Amino acid sequence: MYLLEHDAKTLLASHGIAVPAGVMVTHARELASADLAPGPWVVKGQITAGGRGKAGIIRKAATREAVAEAVAAILGATVKGRTVNAVRIEQQVREVEEAYIALLLDAAAGGVRVIMCAHGGMDIEALPADQIRSAVAELDAEAIRECVREIAGAWPDAKGRALRDAGERLAEVFVAREAMLVEINPLFVHGDGSWVAGDAKLVTDDSALARQPEIRALLEHRAAAYPEAAIKLEHGFDYVVVDPEGEIGLLTTGAGLSMMLIDELRQQGLKPYNFLDIRTGGMRGDPGRLVSVLRWMTEGRKLRVLLINIFAGITDLGEFSRLLVTALRTVSQLDVPVVARLVGNGLPEARPILEAGGVHLYTDLGAAVAEVKQVLQKAPR
Repeated sequence: MYLLEHDAKTLLASHGIAVPAGVMVTHARELASADLAPGPWVVKGQITAGGRGKAGIIRKAATREAVAEAVAAILGATVKGRTVNAVRIEQQVREVEEAYIALLLDAAAGGVRVIMCAHGGMDIEALPADQIRSAVAELDAEAIRECVREIAGAWPDAKGRALRDAGERLAEVFVAREAMLVEINPLFVHGDGSWVAGDAKLVTDDSALARQPEIRALLEHRAAAYPEAAIKLEHGFDYVVVDPEGEIGLLTTGAGLSMMLIDELRQQGLKPYNFLDIRTGGMRGDPGRLVSVLRWMTEGRKLRVLLINIFAGITDLGEFSRLLVTALRTVSQLDVPVVARLVGNGLPEARPILEAGGVHLYTDLGAAVAEVKQVLQKAPR
């Protein structure tokens, strides 16, 4: 789960990480009663995406009037397909230098990659590679700390001391919270080597929620801020809107196959709306999962066709087809053509069921995608 900056900082602060004093508001009317730290301030739009500064949803404010203007301008803005529904108003940190530090799971290297740089901020990705140092450690707090000390030793000054201390502290957080990524950019460094997390990105493992009661409680309390993780927690499968402007709804199973389908469609210039791993084995004769998915898809403003891609091993396609037809009738407001590509167990039984339900059935994915293209050419935009 990719935490909003405010939630990431709240969690980091609970581990003793220094962060600027701040509050979160979701509506301009909350400002009157908000307990703001002494100014000046930074007003920061809360979305799970980078590049917020360049997108104009991070603004400085020297007066409460300027804070109100910034809040009004940022709330409701759309950036990278995400609507800003909350802002964090935090105290500015001044007279500091900037650095960068990140810990992330590196599957290819089989460990935790530690990355450090004596520069930070919005242009970190444009820096020459020789200014960024990294190494891989085992997934163990002490091993990560040792790696941190080795890398930070390249800077024998205040920044080096700050990077070392920050890295050692973040190693504990990374392991304790079963994180996939912890990134501080910028890391604000004072002349004496003390530091503050100017911004924070924290991505946790959804599969670890059962062992992370604080993160699970956050998710349950603020499900609207994390709809995809909340769906997985409540319904037991993955559903992610990958393009709010997408035209093709996908009803698919198998995470790898679903991602491959999205890549294939994009390579052909098509716009899939969502990723889905429906996990058909969890249906047990109940169309509830399918009904939920179809209802979520009705939120797609530009959805013009539904493509179903199911490769059935244990799943019986006859039963799946009966549940699908029931779900389509239940969610009649999803009024778009349906194209299905089914392969595997129970296909002969599935064919007449889908035909009776008005669903075009294919066993070849290329033919199904070709039908989708035809539908898009005919359907009004």
